[in-house]
This record gives sequence, C-alpha cells and structure tokens, in this order.
Amino acid sequence: MMLYPAMGELSAQIHNRYMLVNVVARRARQIAEAYEEAHQILDEKPVTMAINEVADGILEDPERVQEAVETGDAAPDTGDDTDEE
Repeated sequence: MMLYPAMGELSAQIHNRYMLVNVVARRARQIAEAYEEAHQILDEKPVTMAINEVADGILEDPERVQEAVETGDAAPDTGDDTDEE
C-alpha cells in the first residue's frame, strides 16, 4: 500500500514523529468540531485533512516555532489573520 503524503515529506515539516502525531490529532479534532458546529458534512476524514495540511506546510513544528520565538527570528503567530487598516 502506498501512502500519500509520504512519511519523508511529513518528517521534513515536523521532525519528531511523536510531535507529528500530536499536531495531526489536535488539528483533526479542530477540523471535526468546526464542521460539526457548522452542520457540514466532511468530504474526507479529519485526520487526512490534517496530514495534508502538514505536508503542504500549513501546520508547523511547534518546537521549531518556539525556538524561533525565543531567538527572535520570528514573531509568534497570534492566529489573527484579519487585515487591520
């Protein structure tokens, strides 16, 4: 059986396998809850959607993000994507 995305592709985004499982599980729960609240039907499983987000680089390794914040290389993501004018 061939898996997509490949584990190597996912490992390039999140280096620790245990962290990968944690990030994907947390995001899958968020996706499922959002669809349930909106009374929408999922076209694919929430875990599949979360894994694809990791492969596409949408979800990042929390450890790398924390290191960047501590060293001042990046500002912390507030989750606020609105444009303020």
